[in-house]
Amino acid sequence: MKTQPAKVKVKVKKVLRETFSVCPVCLMRIPARHVLRGGAVYMEKSCPEHGKFSALIWRGKQDMVAWRGDTEPIKEGENENCPTACGLCPEHRQGTCCVLLEVTSRCNLRCKFCFAGAGGGEDVPFGKVCSDLKALTVPGQTLVQISGGEPTVREDLPEIIAAAKEAGCRYVQLNTNGIRLGEDEGYVKKLADAGLSFVFMQFDGLDDRIYETLRGRPLIDVKKRAIENCGKYNLGVTLVPTLVPGVNTHEIGEIIRFAVSRSPAVRGVHFQPVSYFGRIPKLPEDSARFTLGELLDAIEEQAGGIVPEGSISPSRCDHPLCGFHGDYIVLSGGTLKALRTSKQSCCGTPTTTTAAQNRAFVARKWERPKDEAGVEEKSGDIETLDGFLRRIKTHSFTITAMAFQDAGNLDLERLRRCSLHVFVDGKFVPFCARYLSAYK
Repeated sequence: MKTQPAKVKVKVKKVLRETFSVCPVCLMRIPARHVLRGGAVYMEKSCPEHGKFSALIWRGKQDMVAWRGDTEPIKEGENENCPTACGLCPEHRQGTCCVLLEVTSRCNLRCKFCFAGAGGGEDVPFGKVCSDLKALTVPGQTLVQISGGEPTVREDLPEIIAAAKEAGCRYVQLNTNGIRLGEDEGYVKKLADAGLSFVFMQFDGLDDRIYETLRGRPLIDVKKRAIENCGKYNLGVTLVPTLVPGVNTHEIGEIIRFAVSRSPAVRGVHFQPVSYFGRIPKLPEDSARFTLGELLDAIEEQAGGIVPEGSISPSRCDHPLCGFHGDYIVLSGGTLKALRTSKQSCCGTPTTTTAAQNRAFVARKWERPKDEAGVEEKSGDIETLDGFLRRIKTHSFTITAMAFQDAGNLDLERLRRCSLHVFVDGKFVPFCARYLSAYK
């Protein structure tokens, strides 16, 4: 009897989207496509000089095409100078929600993952910071993120914050690792007195082994003190975990529970799946990536008891594949009540929102109210309309995410919808274009 040859399983792939990206080696603009294979979605592209590349962009139970919705694709001939001439071009599809301004390249940590590659270097001269603030500000509207490096290594940071308010910035956000805020309460008071609106604080988990791996030293105690000190001076804190597979993705539920337990001092959690730019010299394996789809699954699996089902929506200010948003109030029992469903955007409508709408919404949720003494103690009863409105004001909480892009997975369709812009050399540059770096 003749033996039949063994059947070879062939992975079937389906093209979901045509787009444009860059070569990870030379950063030349090249065509790319989203391909479904093996239950996951990959970006495939080919450079005439450096060959073929593939990068994981989505994995999880949620269908990526459904999540993306009816977002318009980029076409041949559109945004032809993107990303090399980014600054912003007339074809950019979104205004500026937040402006990031680097005030130093110094840092008091040497993190394994750092988009700015900070550590050495020096402070930006105070006079230049002030002139940049005047140039970037639309009086009464601008939300500026003071960043670095680590801004709190500067003794004159309170003066910088005061200068931002004087220039007309409506909101001033501090991006920080929190070390100085936990070690120097007097410094926190100076920042609050100068007009700081809220704090974005690096927070990777509850286990010091995570910080030793990612940041080089144990930090959980100083970060808890930073939250306490900010709470004393009415500065709302949003926790910002960098999510790295095999390091802290198992802590997602614990981070959310911890954040909720520290309300109203903590105003939310802003997850950032790791991206490979700045200090990372080579293209990562797919196993080293953590996609937005996987994050959605992890929240459901690890925090399903506290995060209501169907409460997280795709971003409608940026591209849906860039992030998501969940809007809540923290109830007196330490649970979350969703204020919107996944069929609504962060501003209450399933359509695209403007940068101005998003800026106002985000700032309103992250800033702690300063005009009603003792209102926190009285805001537990939400059965009455007044009680409900007080609770929203004092105990707002958000769960958000931003999946930054690197040279491996950069999608120009996403980039042209970016609303987070870095002010550099007198130009507003989309975040992922500003920190884009080639792999060696």
